[in-house]
Amino acid sequence: MLNLDQYSSLGAALRDALDRWGDETCLIESDRDRERTRLTYSDFKELALPLARALEDAELHASERAAIIMTNQSKWLISAYAIFYCGGVPVPLDYKLTAAEHLQLLAHCKAKIAIVEYYLWRAMMQSPEFKNLKALVLVTEAPLSADLAGAFRWEDFRRKGNPIFVPRKREDVACIVYSSGTGGRPKGCVLTHENYLEQCKSLTAWYPFWPGVRYLSVLPTNHAIDFMVGFIGPFVCGACVVHLRTLRPEFVRDAFVRYKITHVSLVPMVLKNLERGVRAKFEGLSALKRLFLDYFVALNKSFTRGSPNVKLSRWLLPQVHKAFGGELVAIFTGGAFMEPSTLEFFYELGIPVANGYGLTEAGTVLTVNDLKPFRADTVGKPLPGVELRILNPDSEGIGEVAAHSKTVMSHYLDDPELTAETIVDGWLLTGDLGRFDGKGHLQLFGRKKNMIVTEGGKNIYPEDIESTFEGTPVKEYCIFAANYLWPEKTLGREILVMVLRLEEGQEFTTTLKDEIISRNRRLPDFKRVGGSLVWEKDFPRTASMKIKRAMLAEEIGKSRERTAVIEL
Repeated sequence: MLNLDQYSSLGAALRDALDRWGDETCLIESDRDRERTRLTYSDFKELALPLARALEDAELHASERAAIIMTNQSKWLISAYAIFYCGGVPVPLDYKLTAAEHLQLLAHCKAKIAIVEYYLWRAMMQSPEFKNLKALVLVTEAPLSADLAGAFRWEDFRRKGNPIFVPRKREDVACIVYSSGTGGRPKGCVLTHENYLEQCKSLTAWYPFWPGVRYLSVLPTNHAIDFMVGFIGPFVCGACVVHLRTLRPEFVRDAFVRYKITHVSLVPMVLKNLERGVRAKFEGLSALKRLFLDYFVALNKSFTRGSPNVKLSRWLLPQVHKAFGGELVAIFTGGAFMEPSTLEFFYELGIPVANGYGLTEAGTVLTVNDLKPFRADTVGKPLPGVELRILNPDSEGIGEVAAHSKTVMSHYLDDPELTAETIVDGWLLTGDLGRFDGKGHLQLFGRKKNMIVTEGGKNIYPEDIESTFEGTPVKEYCIFAANYLWPEKTLGREILVMVLRLEEGQEFTTTLKDEIISRNRRLPDFKRVGGSLVWEKDFPRTASMKIKRAMLAEEIGKSRERTAVIEL
């Protein structure tokens, strides 16, 4: 791989990677059972530079922002590289957001350029907020006859001639990544080139890639994990990234076999679904075959108790590994709570799962299991260059996890108040509760902050979805994560609770409950409120009439009224 200490920016490192591994395959794009695109590093360069030249003509200057809104595909990475080449700042946005949310974040980050997939652009054109869009827009995969409302086709946005590479410094902004903030307070994490270079350096120290590695990109590239492990990491090591244009389970399974996948990152929800599928196949075996399977699983477990031995596991359990392509080295998972039993299930089959922990504000990853030995009950050890502390530990050693590292973001975009609350004396306050065991592994126990993390790895801040309930006929309301109100020191299924203060003489009627349920259904499943609680006192407020959330949460927590929560 490249020596990242020698580089001052992602653009410079990627530029050298394209030249160094010119004949190696860097990208494969597959749609169902048909391969759409296969690019070498030289091919990638030939596609990216004319785009960079056009962006240069469009006066995308150093430090100016260019948003990317599209599904996983080669055009995503080509666009990002072209932006880096011009000295610009990519702003990856989640393509699963609504058109209104996309437009809100484009305005918040002041994007000069927006690169948008056609079906998403159509939705944005129909949004009432569309009239306020100021960015120059490039639309991918648009039909030649389509009315793009002044936008340009990505495929045609090319210029001849060599673009001028714009160097950047390590302390300069590399990307702005939104950890949340749709419908409420946008939280744009401003990450520097040093953040990414140091993150990549520490990850590849434990889990190196090389030419011949084939990484299956399943998570969205806008996700902090896949941006690093499915783009930057593979490219600086000369590896290959495989994109799928569909995530239907049968085609994902086929991709493992067809492309001999060596590495993949999965959120816990997907990994659990994979486990259920494998277990179902095992249950369909005859009694004799199941007896032999159990014997060899036990044998593999015995031989790999201290550390994984993938070659031995493939020999003992060839059919299991053949179903995953026969060359799978490791699965990475993180972003939400992962049941130890799932990690143990795969490990006993000889498929190591490296469970990790991190957050967008810290670049990507703070800790990961180095598999020396395998541990299913922790989120691993701090990566090289990462220092962690447990603040104000209780009698059990559990306190808030704080992180200090060159990977910690610079600040939140245009939000000095939130930045000051989150980064104190150079330490990132994660809001997660944890402790270290005697062997340097971090164990997590819940959250101090008013946030939940879904099984799909999405951060949900309750205050961001309160606008959905505006107009509800009550005196006031506020939404909290249940574990924030009543800390349980446990991770698992987390729900949101809507706290209601009724008008004087008002009762919580069936009509009111139905009103809340109706509004709740407007939200995606993962954002829905799970219960409501009627509070008998007025909410504490600041002089500017903002709700004092922390004070209200403390009062509710002390009241121990969790049993009064009405399920929605």
